[in-house]
Amino acid sequence: MLIIEKPGLQTSVQDLGRPGFQQYGVVAGGVMDPYSHRIANLLVGNSEHCATIEAALAGPSIRFETDSLIALAGGDLSPGIDGEQIPMWRPVAVRAGAVLTFGKPVSGCRVYLAVAGGIDVPEVMGSRSTYTKARIGGFDGRCLEKGDRLLVGNPSVSSKQWSATVLSGAGNRKFCPADWAIQDSLIPAYGNEAEIRMMKGPQYHWFDEESRSAFFGRNFTVSSESDRMGYRLKGETLRLSEPRELLSEGVVAGSVQVPSGGSPILLMSDRQTTGGYPKIGQVATVDLPLIAQLQPGAKLRFREVSVEESQRLIVAQKRQLSELKSAVALKMKGE
Repeated sequence: MLIIEKPGLQTSVQDLGRPGFQQYGVVAGGVMDPYSHRIANLLVGNSEHCATIEAALAGPSIRFETDSLIALAGGDLSPGIDGEQIPMWRPVAVRAGAVLTFGKPVSGCRVYLAVAGGIDVPEVMGSRSTYTKARIGGFDGRCLEKGDRLLVGNPSVSSKQWSATVLSGAGNRKFCPADWAIQDSLIPAYGNEAEIRMMKGPQYHWFDEESRSAFFGRNFTVSSESDRMGYRLKGETLRLSEPRELLSEGVVAGSVQVPSGGSPILLMSDRQTTGGYPKIGQVATVDLPLIAQLQPGAKLRFREVSVEESQRLIVAQKRQLSELKSAVALKMKGE
């Protein structure tokens, strides 16, 4: 069991979401950064679909009631146990009574905590993800608060054995990281600027030539009004070539809508199920995690790619994750 001693900012239980219900008005939701979520889970021997804890900018304080195997991935929010820094992107065995804390953000925006066995909260429509606006999923449908006690599922046999072996040689320390780490090439570089691969949206041709040129040629800034539903972008005003009306249609993560004011909104995990604003672009799925790690004030620039290139990139990433899963399994077995 995990005890929340300090909630942090926007700390919630999330998994890969609840797809398949948009036709009923239920948002897909789920983690903002699926890549970091998946890697954190794989590092502790979990399925990629296990629930993790997501926190933004200001991390929580969490006490572990039993010996546990954990991994942190995503934004570096200066994690530590009993005042001693612990590594990101690596399995870490922690003793019962250890308290995980976070400090100032070093890079990125959102951190993911995976615990061997996964965070065990009830499923709602096949998912443990929290959607606060409807108060469903997660822990009572809300962000975590001081005093909350979270159950953890049953870890795999190999992760239990590996964790016990590591802690047996840790002496009096409250934690001990693995003596191996994932390849540097698998760890994203987060900064205050990002180039995001983007496809033309279904209404791209509705915009005037100047707006189309600006969309793929100018920088935009992430507004402080951004949240899990969408990122409001400040920059060039985008205009239609002539007044037009659009019937509401389904939207997906990464759709870039342009309201009448001309400032684009990049839709994220908790986006609405349908939208009636024209969509000038669609983010390549592989780059959604990079957007999730941008802090307010960060700049981003869009580079056009084809649908085929976007598909190739996500297939290559899935292949990397599959190889990582196999490598971790061998490491935990001592092979």
